[in-house]
Amino acid sequence: MRGIPDLAEVEAMDAADPLRPLRDRFVLPKGVIYLDGNSLGAASINVFNEIETAAKQEWARDLIRAWNTAGWFDMPVKLGDRLGRLIGAAPGQTVVCDTTSINIYKVLHAALAMRPGRPVIVAEGDSFPTDLYMAEGVSSTRPGTVLRLEGVDAPTIEELIDDRVAVILVNQVNYKSGRLRDMAALTRKAHDAGALIVWDLCHTAGAQPVDLDGSNADFAIGCTYKYLNGGPGAPAFIYGATRHHPDISQPLSGWWGHARPFAFEQGYAAGSGIRRFLCGTQPVLSMRALKGSLDLWDEVDMTAVREKSVALTDLFIRLVEARCGAFGLE
Repeated sequence: MRGIPDLAEVEAMDAADPLRPLRDRFVLPKGVIYLDGNSLGAASINVFNEIETAAKQEWARDLIRAWNTAGWFDMPVKLGDRLGRLIGAAPGQTVVCDTTSINIYKVLHAALAMRPGRPVIVAEGDSFPTDLYMAEGVSSTRPGTVLRLEGVDAPTIEELIDDRVAVILVNQVNYKSGRLRDMAALTRKAHDAGALIVWDLCHTAGAQPVDLDGSNADFAIGCTYKYLNGGPGAPAFIYGATRHHPDISQPLSGWWGHARPFAFEQGYAAGSGIRRFLCGTQPVLSMRALKGSLDLWDEVDMTAVREKSVALTDLFIRLVEARCGAFGLE
């Protein structure tokens, strides 16, 4: 058992923390120690400034012109590129849009269409429920589609992967246990079997470094209201590797995903690149709130975030060992 850390040691850790100056950029009630950022991240001053500018200046003053003068229309892609840095994605592969549930629906349909003759979706039995609900929903719209679950149909995902599997939907971090999966290894296993893989980054993005490109991932989805501090109801995101863009076809063919949205043509023609995952008009004020948060995140080194996370957890373990060992906790 390691010795209990004293106040001087903890204060020294604080003084050496490269992220310490960012604390004053967030708004939290005095005296509150907030440990629920995994459900809703804290608000930053940047967010309030962005919302006020978008509402009082751009909307109130420029009215409909703001779609162009303030760059509202291109926000999904521009914010996606900025968010991409935090998840190891080169520009042009990430788009901010809709909700996690809707994005799962879109990306699973796209993956199944790219693997004709393969009727199986693989997922975790203890996944966050919306992942499974949406996988079930997709299966119900495609006769013959089968959903295999880790922990139900086999002990591990690896045992469920064969030549009938079209796509694997998996969380990089499990929302209950905190289990961290090896993204590169599982992606390689999927590809060896000819399957595609969709990574759920809801409990990863903003919490630790992610390397989608380096892991050769196919697709990913995630939210921005947790660790990325985008605010309640903040838009989610989709990542799609560039190599897959020409083959992306998803069923929610709304006007923002059209190749020429302002031509108002009869008949749908999908846009190019990652824009193929867009559907309807996006929530501008929520997008601007996320922009404010990303202005802060632009200053953050994800390696430093991970190092601080590990250091805080190690400190917590040491305190439990020192103070609670007599109660059977270890």
